[in-house]
Amino acid sequence: MAIEPSIALSRVGEGLITLVDSSVVLDIVTEDPLWATWSEDALSRARDDGAIVINPIVYAEVSVGFDRIEDLDDALPVEDFQREELPFEAGFIAGKAFLTYRRRGGGKRAPLPDFYIGAHAAVRRYRLLTRDVARYRTYFPTVDLITPESAWRSSHYKDE
Repeated sequence: MAIEPSIALSRVGEGLITLVDSSVVLDIVTEDPLWATWSEDALSRARDDGAIVINPIVYAEVSVGFDRIEDLDDALPVEDFQREELPFEAGFIAGKAFLTYRRRGGGKRAPLPDFYIGAHAAVRRYRLLTRDVARYRTYFPTVDLITPESAWRSSHYKDE
């Protein structure tokens, strides 16, 4: 099921806009031994391409690792991470994708937030920087994913 737009990627000025999934931010702030280096490099490259965006769900998921909001805001400075509200259309698409997931046997405890993040990227036509490939690829096939398996394809990066 793909109830989502399929139009060219959104751009800001001459750059692309990338929504960053919490998995990537958490890799960096927790200094994950397996993924921190990849996530830092991927985030840096995406930033070189244009704007970096997070939404309230990403903000909330990352917040669990912080005791104070000031520390969270230091880790996600507004100069680097543009904050954007969730579009209402994303709620509709997230709900439909989640319904399809459930009908295919997905568990009730599956994180609905992932569906909101994927729907946000789909509605706004943003790229999505994530390590969580399967669910996004399955339920949001028109979203351009930047993942460890994308291996810096030339479609993402002009200089490679």
